[in-house]
Amino acid sequence: MSALQYWTIYKPYGMLSQFSREGKRPTLADLKFCFPKKVYPVGRLDADSEGLLILTNDKTLTEYLLNPIYEHTRTYLVQTEQIPTIEAIQALQNGVTIRIDNKLYCTKPAQVRLLQEEPVLPVRIPPIRYRAHIPTAWLEIKLKEGKNRQIRKMTASVGFPTLRLVRYAIEHLTIEKNMIPGSIVEWKAEDIKKLLLLK
Repeated sequence: MSALQYWTIYKPYGMLSQFSREGKRPTLADLKFCFPKKVYPVGRLDADSEGLLILTNDKTLTEYLLNPIYEHTRTYLVQTEQIPTIEAIQALQNGVTIRIDNKLYCTKPAQVRLLQEEPVLPVRIPPIRYRAHIPTAWLEIKLKEGKNRQIRKMTASVGFPTLRLVRYAIEHLTIEKNMIPGSIVEWKAEDIKKLLLLK
């Protein structure tokens, strides 16, 4: 039996969260690293989202992170068009109705706060289109669920579309300060499991 191995990456904007090819879009296979066989991403980030992604061959850890009954916390940094109102933030906190698989779905309560300063993040390539007459803002959103394109649908439902979306953390496992898009960090089992609140 092969040893259990763990990595985190900063998934770049525009990259698919998979090794297999789909058209001309870059994939994890384009990262400058040769991952062992049977190592796969845990879950996914949409191509137009960035940030923390775990890769492992540990099926137990994968089950924990993907099974909704465990409700682990994921933290996202979200740039929105316009500055969300107090009412919009409260709605996001309490739960909003979005459409998932053509069915209406009410999101679970979330922790949402308006950041007073722009977070320190690598520049996105390509950058967000700048429009002088339309302000933007940053939210920190903490969820315990992960429906398809959930955050984008949530912010759109209250009138503040998402411009940039970065997954910053899963439980206490975060993007390392020196990570840039495409960065890869290898972890020891005991260290990553401690940060993920796994025994």
